Amino acid sequence: MFSIQNDCLSVTIHSKGAELKSLYNKHTGIGYLWSGDPAYWAKTSPVLFPIVGTLKNDAFNYAGHSYHLGRHGFARDMDFTVTDETPSSITFTLTSNDATLQKFPFPFHFDIIYSLAKDELKVGYRVVNTGGNTMYFSLGAHPAFNVPLIPGSDYADYYLEFDKTENAGRWPISKDGLIEATSVPLLDNTQVLPLTKELFRDDAIVFKKLRSTSVSLLSNRSPHGLRFDYSGFPYLGIWAANNADFVCIEPWCGIADSVSSNQQLEDKEGVNSLPPNDIFERSWMVKVF
Repeated sequence: MFSIQNDCLSVTIHSKGAELKSLYNKHTGIGYLWSGDPAYWAKTSPVLFPIVGTLKNDAFNYAGHSYHLGRHGFARDMDFTVTDETPSSITFTLTSNDATLQKFPFPFHFDIIYSLAKDELKVGYRVVNTGGNTMYFSLGAHPAFNVPLIPGSDYADYYLEFDKTENAGRWPISKDGLIEATSVPLLDNTQVLPLTKELFRDDAIVFKKLRSTSVSLLSNRSPHGLRFDYSGFPYLGIWAANNADFVCIEPWCGIADSVSSNQQLEDKEGVNSLPPNDIFERSWMVKVF
């Protein structure tokens, strides 16, 4: 386990999956990140790479070959190497190898950079295509935040507030983990999504191309919460395990296959294409209070 800190925040990260394990505010004494209780969901903030969500039949086709890849890809279960470290920042690196190339036929260099500034944690992603062909991939985050944040409050006291008024439906997920063909109304000229555990009975809420680039976790009974900025991520997932006391805010550059997917990687909705030697960078930030 590795840690970084500044005057306000203390953060721990595990080298397996370069997964964020804790986010603690020294001033308020609040721990913002889910504990990873395996009775509900054993992870805390997995990275989703080189795919987001589920592939149709857990497979994709590329250059005449079929490749098998499980939900959310392999990075979350692999050991990253620390390649740079200061008291308030740390970089974890994953490089393609023979095992990854059997599942995903593209050489790559993948950095995850954690850095602190005052009361804000920034998580940056850098993907470098080290191969000779255009690389097709998806990338996403999956951090889980405690709800409720403080004793004496309940799950239903909390809500998500987007920075812009939204008219957006949720895209249902099939029993096979695929995105259905049509959306279902959810946000109707509002910035607010009240949190209830019933919201997630049928899996995650999936949004496409919201107007907002940030969302805040707020409470009717406490001044404490967080602001989550996800500019540059065209898809957003909101999820919690059944009856668990957390909510995941998931910015994605990519999305699960649709029920009508032809399984061709180049045709995949939301897929990112990266020419040889090019660099793809995205970041999200969470400000706690």
